[in-house]
Amino acid sequence: MKVLGISAYYHDSAAAIIVDGKVLYAVQEERFSRIKNDDSFPEEAIKFCLKESGISLKEIDAIAFYDKPFLKFERLLETYYAFSPKGFKSFAKAMPVWLKEKLFIKQLLKKRLKALSEGDKSLKFNIVFPEHHLSHIASAFYTSPFKRSAFLTVDGVGEWTTTSFGIASAEKGIEILGEIQFPDSLGLFYSSFTYYLGFEVNKGEYKMMGLAPYSNLDSERALKFIKIIKEKLIDIKRDGSIKLNKNYFEYPVGLRMVNPKKWHKLFGFKKREPNENLVQIHADLAFAAQKVSEEILVKMITHIKQLTNETNLCLAGGVALNCVANSVIYSQNIFNDIYIQPAAGDAGGALGAALITNYLQSNLLFSGLTQPFDNYLGPYFSNIEIERTLKQNKCSYTYYESTEELLSITANYIANKKVVGWFNGRAEFGPRALGNRSILADASDPNMQSVLNLKIKFRESFRPFAPVVCQEDYGAYFEPGKQSYYMLFTNQIKESLRLKLPSNFNELSLEEKRNIPKSILPAITHVDFSARVQVVNKDLNPRFWNLIQAYKKITGNGVIINTSFNVKDEPIVNSPEDAYKCFKSTGMDVLIMENYIILK
Repeated sequence: MKVLGISAYYHDSAAAIIVDGKVLYAVQEERFSRIKNDDSFPEEAIKFCLKESGISLKEIDAIAFYDKPFLKFERLLETYYAFSPKGFKSFAKAMPVWLKEKLFIKQLLKKRLKALSEGDKSLKFNIVFPEHHLSHIASAFYTSPFKRSAFLTVDGVGEWTTTSFGIASAEKGIEILGEIQFPDSLGLFYSSFTYYLGFEVNKGEYKMMGLAPYSNLDSERALKFIKIIKEKLIDIKRDGSIKLNKNYFEYPVGLRMVNPKKWHKLFGFKKREPNENLVQIHADLAFAAQKVSEEILVKMITHIKQLTNETNLCLAGGVALNCVANSVIYSQNIFNDIYIQPAAGDAGGALGAALITNYLQSNLLFSGLTQPFDNYLGPYFSNIEIERTLKQNKCSYTYYESTEELLSITANYIANKKVVGWFNGRAEFGPRALGNRSILADASDPNMQSVLNLKIKFRESFRPFAPVVCQEDYGAYFEPGKQSYYMLFTNQIKESLRLKLPSNFNELSLEEKRNIPKSILPAITHVDFSARVQVVNKDLNPRFWNLIQAYKKITGNGVIINTSFNVKDEPIVNSPEDAYKCFKSTGMDVLIMENYIILK
């Protein structure tokens, strides 16, 4: 059975193609349009999936859209009615779009798909609409190593559901045992703090997560904020279910997440503006919101374990991209193992919608993947295509026939403190660059974090960089923990590699805290000695594994920086042209594209 999965019209549109339960290709529309979190119809993503798989639209057995638009519309109407007359501005803004387009998604999809087939009127499409959270669950379970597992999905909101949990198995499929419904939402709770701290909702949550470790449980103000949140904003039950105090949240019917005046009175400082300097009080609130979210998630999975008695857990939904919370959950040892699909947010909904449709409409039985899920599912460009781009841009380059020689030269550049753009193989599916569309640099250089943030990524200086290490070398640098191929967990730097912090560390400004080296790998060690580690499996990405080994052979150090190949507020590069433009417009020193090396 051939299934095309689509997510669109909210944020992070994507397409995926599945044949008989096997994921062939998947990619986000933003990679082609160059619009971050593009929510439009994923035309180019669909074209890519069809062309690359050699499958025409005529041959597709089903097209799966990742949620149910009518249920979502019902939720909007009922919510506006319940809160009326509040929210009229939001209602007036939303309704024309729904009445013109979103309410008629099926017709819209048919129209756009027929246009892709050059108007072939004989085409008939079998379009199905799995529920939003069902798509999330399927994206995780059907790419996991488990024959059966408990599951938990948490995000902002689907149709009505904001959280769901249950059991997934080969025999019975997906059984939902419980849900939390809108407007009570852990995802929107977290996004409300993202908004108040001056970051963009649905885009800046990971920034708030990165800001939180600049505070800690020694801070009286952070502890006070935790108390205020739990007393005034959210009621947390023993099973992790929640009730939000609607007096303090405006997202159900408003054009903003919260009422800034009420929150100012609650927390004692004004809403931060996007370009306003970050100070300690912002970190304290970020930390408080993070800790409360972690407490809720731990209560949820404790309840799920008691209810299901399953050994393993699958996580999905946008909240599952919170790698700090994921590590807290893992550290509780409630489940033996946890799996998170690397595109856990709405882009992964395209994958999940296709997978659940395939398994529901066929006799396939899922028995767990025997190899790690390969998320290198996007476009690939040959040496011929790369050389054509380089010639068009009239730039000098060197071609290396020997891969071993190319890797050795690249490793030497990194060892000599050069910043390297690394463009190789198929693009990753999901928000993380995992060694095919990456910027690589020396993790032992104490100045490298500043260099990358200010001269190349053009982003906030407080944000840490992720390390990459070969699976065989993990234990030499990091404390025991969940080893993730997809950068979805954090790990602590090994205690023997840490440096002693000054006694007045907690009293320093954010910038002063950042500037103090925390370990012998200062560029990847966050203020709490954590790092969002990518562990490289030799079979999953052999070329990247060999590059890290070549670097280790030169330096004796098996850890390098791996950050996404893009600049602030742009999608990760997709094509050789994208990579070359990014290289030329930043302070990057070297660009490697397959077997070509380009210098400035």
